[in-house]
Amino acid sequence: MAINSPLSSLVAVIGAGPAGLFAARRLAEHGVRVALFNRDIKAGGLAEYGIYPDKLKMKEGLRKQFNQILADPLIEYYGNVTICSCGAATIFDLLAGGVQAILVATGAQGTKWLGLPGENLRGVYHAKDLVYHYNQLPPFSTQTFHIGRRAALVGVGNVMMDMARWLIRERKIDEVIAVARRGPAEVKFSRDEMKFTARNLDLNALDAEFQRVEPLMRTLGQDAAAIRQTFVSVLPKALEAVSSTRFRFEFLASPVRILDDGSGGVAALEVEDTTLLAAGGDTKARGLGTFRRIEADTVIFCIGDCVDKDFCLPVRNNEFVKVPNPRFPINGQSYEAFDPENDRPLENIFLAGWARQASYGLVGMARKDGESGAEALLQYLHTLPPLPDPAQTLAEFRAEFRRSHPQIVTKEHLALLEAAEQAEMQRRGLPAFKFDTNEAMLTVMGLA
Repeated sequence: MAINSPLSSLVAVIGAGPAGLFAARRLAEHGVRVALFNRDIKAGGLAEYGIYPDKLKMKEGLRKQFNQILADPLIEYYGNVTICSCGAATIFDLLAGGVQAILVATGAQGTKWLGLPGENLRGVYHAKDLVYHYNQLPPFSTQTFHIGRRAALVGVGNVMMDMARWLIRERKIDEVIAVARRGPAEVKFSRDEMKFTARNLDLNALDAEFQRVEPLMRTLGQDAAAIRQTFVSVLPKALEAVSSTRFRFEFLASPVRILDDGSGGVAALEVEDTTLLAAGGDTKARGLGTFRRIEADTVIFCIGDCVDKDFCLPVRNNEFVKVPNPRFPINGQSYEAFDPENDRPLENIFLAGWARQASYGLVGMARKDGESGAEALLQYLHTLPPLPDPAQTLAEFRAEFRRSHPQIVTKEHLALLEAAEQAEMQRRGLPAFKFDTNEAMLTVMGLA
């Protein structure tokens, strides 16, 4: 068999978030022609639609990097195209069209739920949908969310802190309660993120919670006083409060069901009291069989994400299944998709970013994982016979895809959109502006 050179290769990358973009760049650096597909019109993924809206400097820096990647002539961009997930094309269509291999970098598009009674009540949401809403990702940007006056946030990571920030500083509701299955020592949010909410922290309630859980913390060797100090140490640098929202924590509380207010809305979150057990240098929560109510009219789950289970790849434990013994490992990790039902690798399909390991790391980690996925795919390409004429294959592929998808967004269209948004920003005198519907974006690009 002839050994393929990357210069004679055509690859599809599905997903144009950080993992997909940096993977595409690494492939192009090796001369691979890349067809980059994106469900959204704009590239960037969670870097565009997941970072809090006022972090303008960070967003602009990332957009600049992404624009540099998209400027590479070996990378073609196909936005506003859904692959699998009830879309107009599947990964198998791409392979039939001449693509030699596919790198799936779609992120974790699904939402993780606990499966509790009452999750279908009005006022129960997953944090991802609200993050997409306030970051103006269509169609979430125009959806109606019923946010009440008292919200229970399930989870204590950075996403919870973003939710608390939005509810406290933008929605200005009466009370925000962060609900944790474990204790104060196990919270996962960055203390720096707390500077936006610390002035609203109910210190009396915090002290009462620490007094309640301190005996248990002591048995685990945890210093309650020192850990409490990490909660309040941010106060001197915290932003001034803009609302009277009360922010507090409920520790050692495992959600068991959401109670109906009698009209299809939320009345309260019922939780089971927990204790903590030492577990290999960490702790795990165990239910005590006693229950209590946390009064709330809104419940938001901030508990991580999962891959899209409607995508045309096997899923296990909220992730696409990977080859257990990969042919092309990178640092001992598998980037190769696997079909467990037939017990065989999907040899020309690779995974990267949150599609490979859901909810793991931020932009820097996604970049690294995307580049590692590209390296694994490059190893695979070297085992293939070369395409006789990859440029002609790409031209035929491009022509057929654009014929069947008349509203495909290309790099040229993205430039028109960026110019239109910059003009609108200046006209309105705003620090930033983005169109919040696909229709508006397609209109200014001439694709409506």
